[in-house]
Amino acid sequence: MVGVFEVGAVPFNPDGWGPPDSAAAASTTTTLPLHVPFAPFSRSDKLGRIADFTRSFPSSNANPSNRPSSRHGAGNPADSPFDFSLDVDAFPLANPEDDSSFRLVDAKPPPRPKFGPKWRFNQNRPQLPQRRDEEVEARKREAEKERARRDRLYNLNRSNQNQQRREAAIFKSSVDIQPEWNMLDQIPFSTFSKLSFSVPEPEDLLICGALEYYDRSFDRITPKNERRLERFKNRNFFKVTTTDDPVIRRLANEDKATVFATDTILSSIMCAPRSVYSWDIVIQRVGNKLFFDKRDGSQLDLLSVHETSQEPLPEAKDDINSAYSLSVEAAYINQNFSQQVLVRDGNKVSFDEPNPFANEGDEVASVAYRYRRWKLDNDMHLVARCEVQSVVDVNNQKSFLTLNALNEFDPKYSGVDWRQKLETQRGAVLATELKNNANKLAKWTAQAILANADLMKLGYVSRVHPRDHFNHVILGVVGYKPRDFAAQINLNTANMWGIVKSIVDLCMKLNEGKYVLVKDPSKPQVRIYEVPADAFENDYVEEPLPEEEQVQPPTEDAEDGEANGTTNDVEDKEIEAQN
Repeated sequence: MVGVFEVGAVPFNPDGWGPPDSAAAASTTTTLPLHVPFAPFSRSDKLGRIADFTRSFPSSNANPSNRPSSRHGAGNPADSPFDFSLDVDAFPLANPEDDSSFRLVDAKPPPRPKFGPKWRFNQNRPQLPQRRDEEVEARKREAEKERARRDRLYNLNRSNQNQQRREAAIFKSSVDIQPEWNMLDQIPFSTFSKLSFSVPEPEDLLICGALEYYDRSFDRITPKNERRLERFKNRNFFKVTTTDDPVIRRLANEDKATVFATDTILSSIMCAPRSVYSWDIVIQRVGNKLFFDKRDGSQLDLLSVHETSQEPLPEAKDDINSAYSLSVEAAYINQNFSQQVLVRDGNKVSFDEPNPFANEGDEVASVAYRYRRWKLDNDMHLVARCEVQSVVDVNNQKSFLTLNALNEFDPKYSGVDWRQKLETQRGAVLATELKNNANKLAKWTAQAILANADLMKLGYVSRVHPRDHFNHVILGVVGYKPRDFAAQINLNTANMWGIVKSIVDLCMKLNEGKYVLVKDPSKPQVRIYEVPADAFENDYVEEPLPEEEQVQPPTEDAEDGEANGTTNDVEDKEIEAQN
């Protein structure tokens, strides 16, 4: 049996909304009880629908707690399938103060994050959504920072993909460019990377000098049984340029070649794209011949330290860690290291001619000069003087060695402490040196390849104390095959000869005269200047050392100012500055 729903009498109010004001009018128009108070409600309360015909209610014997509760005078849902709830929009309150507190409330639950902290399971707490928003914003800020960092690194690598450079450091030119010099051409390093030239196997024209045998016991040195680096003040070392070499003069008179140079000059040209510091090479065109020289006191006689590092070195010249002080120290270390690792028992391997630069009776360092000739073209040959420092017997055959030393001056600049990492992580130490001294290692490798050395020995020499640049110790010695090491450091032999061939072809087109090839101190490029015939002949250079003098470091006493039995004025000034 279906019950009848009686609506009852609804009073009519002609003056406005709601029930009539007068109680008499209400009594005549309605049968509802009088003086029933009106239950106020807030607009923020959750209200249901006036009538919902889509909802299904459980049976009367179901749990009454599962039924929706009535609000604000609405009927009991158990008695009727209708939900009579007041719609707040249909009956606006007359009080205007309630409008200021009006706010929308989203009844939907907040989305559950897929991951996050543990409090995401307690989302019923009112403060948690705000905390979740703060965490989301924090993650967004971190993501923006990470994205900006990646963009900076990407832009840095794109702008410096061939050679990373220190933007803060300001480098000076190795030679003062005079206003009367005429710049003929400038070549960016980007063009060098595309060059390639294959040369046939060279031939040995002459070998001069004498070599001592390598002491294999130095291969077993570790940081735990380090050896003190000795000083060899009585041995003569020669840094003679091309045109001052009597053997090259003789070969030029015999028309053995068209182009003449030394391994130091050729390696500087071959590895030019890796260089950061400025350097210069003097080019002389005499007839149909070309001579590559270095100036008196050229930077090519010294060894750069931390040239390709991103950590800037102190700019003050008198600082023991400045670029110039470290270059002098590195040259001194290499000379002493190359003589200490020898047997020194008087047994030497002699060659065709004695040392062409030594006087009779002088004690000469162990070195052999190989004058080798390469064919660059049908009518063009190149002769270069190449150096090897030692020899060793391998399978009853004599193998030539080049000896060089890397030096550690302060671990905070490289970030790797050799005494801790050299024995267990030698690869990491070498990788750091390849990053900080890419040009120097590439030049050593190129010189070993030019001299056709069978092995190149790299020594690891460190200061006894970071602030003591007088005393050093040998921490280890490692040997590499030059061509294998070249492949490891991404040094392409064909590209090296392509750079040399392009420079030679460019210079052969010039008129007879003197020119200088200068590496730009701030840009990855080289420039060619035409200079007067008497340029660089009477220059007095204070900073670098003369080429034929022994390179000695600043020492604590006046006796260290003597090099190979001769006094070096420039060296004496450096000693006074250091003291």
